[in-house]
Amino acid sequence: MTPAAPAVQISHLDQRFTTARGEVHALSGIDLTIEPGAFVSLIGPSGCGKSTLLRCIADLVTPTAGEVLVGGVSAHRARLAHGYGIAFQQAGLLEWRTVQRNVELPLELHGVGKAERAERARHLLDLVGLADFARMKPAELSGGMQQRVAIARSLAEEPPLLLMDEPFGALDEMTRERMQAELLAIRERTGTTVVFVTHSIPEAVFLSTQVVVMSPRPGRIVRVVEVDLPARDEDAREHPAFFAGITAVREALRGRESPAAALHGDDR
Repeated sequence: MTPAAPAVQISHLDQRFTTARGEVHALSGIDLTIEPGAFVSLIGPSGCGKSTLLRCIADLVTPTAGEVLVGGVSAHRARLAHGYGIAFQQAGLLEWRTVQRNVELPLELHGVGKAERAERARHLLDLVGLADFARMKPAELSGGMQQRVAIARSLAEEPPLLLMDEPFGALDEMTRERMQAELLAIRERTGTTVVFVTHSIPEAVFLSTQVVVMSPRPGRIVRVVEVDLPARDEDAREHPAFFAGITAVREALRGRESPAAALHGDDR
């Protein structure tokens, strides 16, 4: 990948699907640049195409029109080069494999030697605080712990980009907040760029350097809200900038301008 290239560059993206009930126009005129090291959340009403956009970046969906570059190359080439990791709402762990062997799976599939992949898996489990659970099966872990394993697995090949589709959506609020803190700590240590789909405005504002607000279908980018918190810790949830960010995103979702949005957002 080209070091100077944006982590993600999306130009004039349009996505249409043909269904039994006719054509669905999912995304329209998407232009978005994500710089290396950014944490960008995609938020919008249900059915606005957030997950579809993430899947276009991941080369799991081919756009009807437009271009997606990941690290300066096509999304397809980036996928073949293992240029990103991906995590979904469900952890998707293999129940018959131990925690460590679940983390090793991407490395195993791509021919990495046994000793090397075991060492890498142990390092990642230590990174997510699960080194002591390496020999357990997924069923023996809580939902939050399973999600941490899934995040470790998504980082197995040291991708510069991590794509996450509502990974904490099924967790209770307390566990969700702990997982948010874990994710930020991992990102701080690895420098990974993150693209994160969520329905939660507070989650998007707490985690992100930018919140991309999308319209109802066909999904368009209506505003990019910049979030500048003094720190990403529990105190941040009580900071005026946090509440200003929430207000800016909420007003953008409602199609209204707000003082916070005027100061920190870009109309699209």
